[in-house]
Amino acid sequence: LGVCLGMQLLSEGSEEGRAAGLGLVAGRCVKFRFDLPRSLKVPHMGWNTVRPVHPNPLVDASEGPRFYFVHSYHVVCERPEEVLATSHYGYDFTSMLNRGNVWGAQFHPEKSHRFGMAMLRRFASL
Repeated sequence: LGVCLGMQLLSEGSEEGRAAGLGLVAGRCVKFRFDLPRSLKVPHMGWNTVRPVHPNPLVDASEGPRFYFVHSYHVVCERPEEVLATSHYGYDFTSMLNRGNVWGAQFHPEKSHRFGMAMLRRFASL
């Protein structure tokens, strides 16, 4: 389970530098970019909802799950089937991913109260 920067490290690399990522999921990290002059601030910091796009054993969509985010970069997955959930901050971005036994969460479950604790319990039971 990669959390926040840990999820980003699961990818092939980042536009932030030249070092390779772990390459466990196909994709790269990019910085949030907004076209409007008075647009959203970077880093994306605060509570946001997570919307599963595939059946997700870690998050119950019926709960309206909200998690705490602090990040300037996000993973752009090359394989749509690896995107487990998205969130919206100016545009939709990958907030959870999965490939086999590799899981990623862009948010901080440890700072996300009951939703984060429930997600970590579900992960521990996989």
